[in-house]
Amino acid sequence: MTEKLLQYLWNHKVFRHFDFKDIEGNPVDIISFGTWNSDSGPDFLNAKIKFGNITLAGHVELHIKSSDWIFHQHSQDPNYKNIILHAVLHHDTDIQELRNNNIPTLELKNYIDDEIVRKYSQQLNGKQFIACENILSAKDIPVNFHDENILKKLQKKAEEAEVSLERYKNNFEAILFHNLAYSFGLKVNAAVFRTIAESVDFSVIQKIRQNRMQMEALLFGIAGWLDRPKDEMMHTWRREFDFLKVKFKIPEIVFRPKFLRLRPPNFPTIRLSQLASLYGQQNLFSKLIFTDQVNPIYDLLSSVKASDYWDTQFNFAKPTEITYPKTLSDEFINLIILNTILPLKYIYNRYHHEETADQILTLYHQLPAENNSVIEQWKKLGVPVHTALESQSLIFHYKNYCEEKNCLNCSIGFKLLKGL
Repeated sequence: MTEKLLQYLWNHKVFRHFDFKDIEGNPVDIISFGTWNSDSGPDFLNAKIKFGNITLAGHVELHIKSSDWIFHQHSQDPNYKNIILHAVLHHDTDIQELRNNNIPTLELKNYIDDEIVRKYSQQLNGKQFIACENILSAKDIPVNFHDENILKKLQKKAEEAEVSLERYKNNFEAILFHNLAYSFGLKVNAAVFRTIAESVDFSVIQKIRQNRMQMEALLFGIAGWLDRPKDEMMHTWRREFDFLKVKFKIPEIVFRPKFLRLRPPNFPTIRLSQLASLYGQQNLFSKLIFTDQVNPIYDLLSSVKASDYWDTQFNFAKPTEITYPKTLSDEFINLIILNTILPLKYIYNRYHHEETADQILTLYHQLPAENNSVIEQWKKLGVPVHTALESQSLIFHYKNYCEEKNCLNCSIGFKLLKGL
C-alpha cells in the first residue's frame, strides 16, 4: 500500500462499507470526502464530517501510519491548522496535538479490501507491456476514452507552444516552419532541423521562401555541406549561400545533421530539400490550417518532392543507378499531419478562442492508424485500432500513464480497480 493508493481509494470511496468509527469507537459520518489536493497542504480540502453532535468543515489528511503526522512535521505547518479528520491505514501512535483539539483519527485498514491492494501491487510490480494487461479487455476502454486522450495531448502541445508563441510574438507562420522542420528531421535529426530553422531570423525565410534555389542553399549551408563543393550544383548553392550570408548578415554557424542508421530516403539531404519545396508553396499556412478536410492537405503534401538534383542521388555528388523523384511517402505524410498540422491547427484556434475540437477529432478519424511496436502490443491485448484517433490516443496513453505506472490517474485503471 502506498499513500497515493490510499488517497485514491478515499477520493473514489472504494471501501467495504461506510460505517466509520474512530479509534475510540465513536461514529464518524463522512458527509463530504473533500476535494483531492495535488498541491502542497492537506490531501483533501473542504471536507465535511459529523462527529458526535457536531458538524465540522475543513480538511482531511491521510497517512499510512499515524506517526507520519510527526514524521512529516505537520504540527509546525499552518496549512494543517484546519484539519478535521486524520485518516490512516494503521494507527501506531496517539498524536497528542490532534487529541487535544478533539480531531478524530480514523483507522482504515478494516474498511479496505485486501484483494484490491494485492492485485494493484501485483500489476505495478509486473514486467508486462502495461500493468493491467492480464485483466484488460476491450470492453474496459471507457466511452470517449480516445477523444479525451487526443484532447489531453493537444492541450499539452498547446502549453508547450506558449514559449514559442511568446518568443516569436504570436507569429504562427514562423512556428509552422519550425515545427515542420522538426517533423522532417524525424527522430534522428528532429532537434538539429529545428535548430537550423530557428538559427535564421524568420523574416529572411519569408523573403526567400519562394526561391527554391536560395532556400536549399540556406539550409544546406547552415548544415555545413557546402564548404567543399564537389560538383557544379554544389558550387551554385555555395554562391547563393555566400550571397545570402552577406545580404542578411547571417553569422557563421553550422549545425550538422546525422546520416547514421538512416535509410537513404530519410537522409537529411533529401528531407531538407523536400522541406524547401513544401515551404515554397503559396498560402501554405492557410491551406494547411484552415481546411476542415484531410484530402486537401494530403494532396498538397503529395506534390512535394526534392529538387531534380536528388532524382539521381541521396548524397552530394554520389549518383545512383536508379533514378526516381524523391516525393513524400503516404506514411511520412500522415506523420506530418499528425505531429505538426493538427496540433498547430488546435493551438491556432485555441489562441483565437474558436471551438474546433470536434472538427479536429474528425480529422484524426480520417487518417489511418499508425503501425509501430506500441500499437502492435495494444492489438495483441484485443484493443481495436482502426484510425489515427485510436492509435494516437493509445500511444499518448502508453507514454503518459502506462510507462509511468500512473494507474491511479488512468480512466482504465479506475474502472478496473473498481471491478476488482
